Amino acid sequence: MAGLIRREDIAAVRERARIDEVVGTYVTLKPAGVGSMKGLCPFHDERTPSFHVRPQLGLWHCFGCDEGGDVISFVQKIDHLPFAEAVEHLAAKVGVQLRYEDGDGHARPREEPGRRQRLIEAHRVAEEYFAGQLDSPGAAPARQFLAERGFDRQAAATFGVGYAPQGWDNMLRHLRGRGFTEAELTASGLVSQGNRGVYDRFRGRLVWPIRDITGETVGFGARRLLEEDQGPKYLNTPETAIYKKSQVLYGLDLAKRAIAKERKVVVVEGYTDVMAAHLAGVGTAVATCGTAFGTDHIRIVRRLLGDSADSASGVIFSSGATYGGEVIFTFDGDSAGQKAALRAFEEDQRFASQTFVAVGPDGLDPCDLRLQRGDAAVRDLVAARQPLFAFAIRSVLAQLDLSTAEGRVAALRAAAPVVAGIRDRALRSEYARSLAGWLGMDEVAVRRAVQAAERSGRAGPGGNEPSGRPGDGRSGSRPDNGGRFDGGGRSDGGRFDGGPAAQAAGRRDGGGGGPRAFREDPVAQLERQVLEVVLQLPQHALGAGFDALAPDTFTVPAYRGVHDAIRAAGGTTAYGQEVERLTAQGAGGDVAGHAAARWAEQVRENAGGPVAGVITELAVAPLPEDRPESLAGYAQGVLVALIRMGLTREIADVKGRLQRTDPADPGYGQIFADLMELENRRRSLSRE
Repeated sequence: MAGLIRREDIAAVRERARIDEVVGTYVTLKPAGVGSMKGLCPFHDERTPSFHVRPQLGLWHCFGCDEGGDVISFVQKIDHLPFAEAVEHLAAKVGVQLRYEDGDGHARPREEPGRRQRLIEAHRVAEEYFAGQLDSPGAAPARQFLAERGFDRQAAATFGVGYAPQGWDNMLRHLRGRGFTEAELTASGLVSQGNRGVYDRFRGRLVWPIRDITGETVGFGARRLLEEDQGPKYLNTPETAIYKKSQVLYGLDLAKRAIAKERKVVVVEGYTDVMAAHLAGVGTAVATCGTAFGTDHIRIVRRLLGDSADSASGVIFSSGATYGGEVIFTFDGDSAGQKAALRAFEEDQRFASQTFVAVGPDGLDPCDLRLQRGDAAVRDLVAARQPLFAFAIRSVLAQLDLSTAEGRVAALRAAAPVVAGIRDRALRSEYARSLAGWLGMDEVAVRRAVQAAERSGRAGPGGNEPSGRPGDGRSGSRPDNGGRFDGGGRSDGGRFDGGPAAQAAGRRDGGGGGPRAFREDPVAQLERQVLEVVLQLPQHALGAGFDALAPDTFTVPAYRGVHDAIRAAGGTTAYGQEVERLTAQGAGGDVAGHAAARWAEQVRENAGGPVAGVITELAVAPLPEDRPESLAGYAQGVLVALIRMGLTREIADVKGRLQRTDPADPGYGQIFADLMELENRRRSLSRE
């Protein structure tokens, strides 16, 4: 039975794994105020960033879908891992040696790593094996294949290309010798099961490692080399626990930084095209792995592009550059390539970025283009891209004879649904005008045809897709929500539409664009602001009187629960003690930051159920004050305001008691003295 990972080791992983670096592997993060970063949520589709990360505390929260947690929970959710495997995955990344113990607390000297890590390790060993085999005598056809396409040994090493030798079970025996079981190898997809038993899946083939966005090899793609091989031209790893072809893009591990920096991605069709593009200087090239470019791929690319809604997104300047991101599809010039481009048209409008098509001269793909005309030709191919909408319409027109009246009418009937499928109404109008020019027909007639196609539900390249699919959550144009988060969350104006904390305070979510019906109660707003300060800036709350607040100070039940969790963790005093302890130990780096992260985790651990989610949200929420030099004053201001409000409430209670007490009562004097003390305390706060 698997043992439990020691708590101190989990804490070490949580502390060493920088959440901004881990999240940044999947999401392009941008500054969002002091100590805060934001990007597009990887867990739901959105056009405006509502996903916030606070590196100092090691926490994240999405104000659009209300998911949140620490670095371990992020890895759990993004990679679909159980807790222990997520910890093991991070531990391997940051160099923490995990120790295990039985339920009774006895240490276990060794523990088999999680299943996912075993599959990852099997692929790592297999990749090394294939790479080594590329130099073997039997790999001559593989080396010849690479050389004929302009790839030398250095290029092969850069992309991890290898060779799977002929034979029944060469790799199987190699992996068994490295300690992998038959069950593990079967689960990895590296071997297959036949009538004669288990055998190598890849035999006599050129092999490319397929890596996920973190750079870990999760599968392979293999090219047939020998005439006697009766298998498919390309053979990929089957779907496994770690390999989902709809969720991986070949070359993304090498391209992700360039994509995020240049805000551009070039989608090519094959492994050799990716290699050729990168070697030619197009470092943003990626390719799908045996499947069409689909919605999961789009979600990955949008996160890297930071593809958020902007009314100016997609504007093309006279220089050829675009405002916002670019998604460029390269296709062969043949009919199959044109069909692929029309399929891409269906997915284009999931992007806020401008989408283009680049078709090689004479139908050459990037690999052949580089081989025949050099690196510059590949770069020129990408630079000469044309808007996808224009390409889709022209592809339809190219199939018909426009020199005859019958051909032009047929072309109008075929192209009108394509134009009607453009959800951006402004673009749709412009392309209707362009279509009229290309056809040489009256613009009014063309617009009527486009409107008729839209009404009849024939919008799209196939003529059978409505321009606004029911239930797809999108309107007929690219959303421009004025900086407000989809599905609720913090707006650019510094307030929240949704989330556990806001809902707890009695807020109503503005939803998908309707007017906000109610404003937050000012008392609840102040309570939230105080808790945000305490959780994010405990150094400013320390000694400011927060720990002296009565248990019933907070009136919102959820906020009272957060206050209880803070008190159970020792209040801000415990944070100060942690700072002193780390300082005494000679801890280097950001002592205050490490102490704040540990203290925040203690607070979260003391919370139960939904209150833990509220704590995460409050700890990550951007503060209204984002000037570093003013944070202390802001923190002091909201804390004093809450204390004054509490004193006012106490004064009202004491005055009520005093009015109900007979002046002759012996206790009257003490009640009056208590009232004067409270009044003096409130006046002293006013002078601060």
